[in-house]
Amino acid sequence: MFYLALKAAISGIIVATVSQVAKRYPGFGGLIASLPLVSVLGMIWLWRDTHDLARMAAHVSGTLWFIAPSVPMFLLIPSLLNRGAGFWPSLAAGCLLTIALYALMIWAAPKFGIQL
Repeated sequence: MFYLALKAAISGIIVATVSQVAKRYPGFGGLIASLPLVSVLGMIWLWRDTHDLARMAAHVSGTLWFIAPSVPMFLLIPSLLNRGAGFWPSLAAGCLLTIALYALMIWAAPKFGIQL
C-alpha cells in the first residue's frame, strides 16, 4: 500500500509543479508538461514490479504509437481559444478529438501489423 501511495504522491507532485510553474511562466510550464516524465515513471514502476523485458518493450512501443493521436489536441485547443471559444468547450473538443483518434489507432493498428 505504501508503494502505491508513493507512486501517487510523486505523480501528483509533478502535476502540481506543472500548474504552479505555468501560472508564472506558461511556456516553461508547457515544457515541463511535455517532458515524458509520466512515461519514464511508468517504465520505472513497471520494471520494478515485473522485471519483464518483453512487457517493457511492449509498453514503450504502445506509448510511442499513442503519442501521434494525442498531438492534434495540442493544435486544436489553442486554435479554438484564439478564435474566442471558452476554455471548457475547447478542452472538451480536444479531449473528444483525442478519444476518437485513440479509437481509430486501436482499430487501425492491427491492420498494419502493429500490436498495441
